[in-house]
Amino acid sequence: MTQNPASPSQGPLSGVRVLDLSRVLAGPWATQTLADLGAEVIKIERPGEGDDTRHWGPPFTTTTDGSKGDAAYFFCANRGKRSVELDIASPEGAQAVRSLAATCDVVVENFKTGGLQKYGLDYAGLSAVNPRLVYCSITGFGQTGPDAHRAGYDYMIQAMGGLMSITGQADGAPGAEPMKVGVAVVDLFTGLYASNAILAALMHARATGEGQHVDIALFDVQAAILANQATNYFVSGKAPTRMGNAHPNLAPYQPFPCSDGMVVIAVGNDGQFRALARALGVEPMGADPRFVTNALRVQNRTELSPTLSALTAGFTMKALMAALEAAGVPCGPVNTIDQVFEEPQALHRGLVVEQFRDDLAAPIRTVASPIRMSRTPVRYDLPPPVLGADTDAVLGAIKPD
Repeated sequence: MTQNPASPSQGPLSGVRVLDLSRVLAGPWATQTLADLGAEVIKIERPGEGDDTRHWGPPFTTTTDGSKGDAAYFFCANRGKRSVELDIASPEGAQAVRSLAATCDVVVENFKTGGLQKYGLDYAGLSAVNPRLVYCSITGFGQTGPDAHRAGYDYMIQAMGGLMSITGQADGAPGAEPMKVGVAVVDLFTGLYASNAILAALMHARATGEGQHVDIALFDVQAAILANQATNYFVSGKAPTRMGNAHPNLAPYQPFPCSDGMVVIAVGNDGQFRALARALGVEPMGADPRFVTNALRVQNRTELSPTLSALTAGFTMKALMAALEAAGVPCGPVNTIDQVFEEPQALHRGLVVEQFRDDLAAPIRTVASPIRMSRTPVRYDLPPPVLGADTDAVLGAIKPD
């Protein structure tokens, strides 16, 4: 378990100042990544309410006096930040944002397209006071196009962007219907694309002195992460469909039953399939004309999968994984979330960050950044903030115009 250090450290983005006008998940995910890498992130929140996700519970945290604290959801995307309560709709609040932007390298916002223009807080307004500013707008559909005015939410974008059409049981199977993914993957990928784009724009700004507007749309991101499923369509002319846990291009590549649970077997080449056959005690299957190549296995998966299921069902999960690992066949258990963080590998890698706040009855636990850097490691100097905890300190440091 990784704990927050006693004092701040120098990260690879030390000296970069970020003004975070975003809320919920995509924008905060991007700015948390920047904070983990050492940037100073100032999170602007609505007075008395804060980020919407402070209220997205249960579960909620418990304060030291036994009252209800923030929702757990808020903590997943807001460590490493300073919280400032500010009404940006007021002339005073808008002016405070302009003054802060003049001192920052980056602004991140996820208001509807054009929503900040009336306050003078859009890219044109803030780049006028800071030409080096990297200004990242995250919206449902982008700054241009017939849908630019529409709000966008992860669930609807998973549907509209095709992800739900390839997720879930196949037509005709029990429970068949389009399904969303169990976490808000479009928001999360959007945050990652946004942080990558921001870093690229920062490099340009440092080289040239020129800031720029970064336009990131959830819809565009969802289309991008269709990845091989999109190119499968481009090449074949056929739209992929739901296949349950089967892989469109590989076989066997899915969960298989054991006597005490499920194990995913991920065969990526013909040699691994022959090794799988040997490990299951059916070596001749590796040379079966129906299964000898991946293309044939995909073509004949309706015969292959039940045959393999009948074989794996006689193993315990532990015994099957031991046999497959010894044979060099990639495999892994289908874990529940609590089991994920009990995995020896998770413990070794320190995948849980534990941070402390005086107002809470228990430590804050979040998932560590997956970024590992040899010279400038990720640090976790600040826990997710109390609403408005840094208002006086941050606004008090603004120099009068």
